[in-house]
Amino acid sequence: MGVFKKKNKIALDLQAISTLISEGAVIEGDLKAPAFARVDGQINGNITIDEGLILGEKGSIQGNVHTKEMVVYGVVNGNVSVHSLEIKSTGKVNGDIKTHTLAVETGAVYNGNLLMGKDS
Repeated sequence: MGVFKKKNKIALDLQAISTLISEGAVIEGDLKAPAFARVDGQINGNITIDEGLILGEKGSIQGNVHTKEMVVYGVVNGNVSVHSLEIKSTGKVNGDIKTHTLAVETGAVYNGNLLMGKDS
């Protein structure tokens, strides 16, 4: 009877990270990764991550982001297209957001348009 058993979902913060951009690193250009990534440095370009992205407190993105799940502790200057988005108290998003679910902590900053729904 375990065929239809619901899997316990692991929080994005606890996922194994396959790609890490460390603090002080700067990438000029687009980033594509197949699984989960964490950015603590700076990326000047568009980002496409298949599974999920954690943007650390010191991390910044100057470009558009497309992924399934995203947690923002740092700064995004660009549009974000995700299934699930969390903006933490230290996070800032300046750009449009397309998402199915959104969680914003007190103190977070968001400037842009928001489109939510199953088609997002």
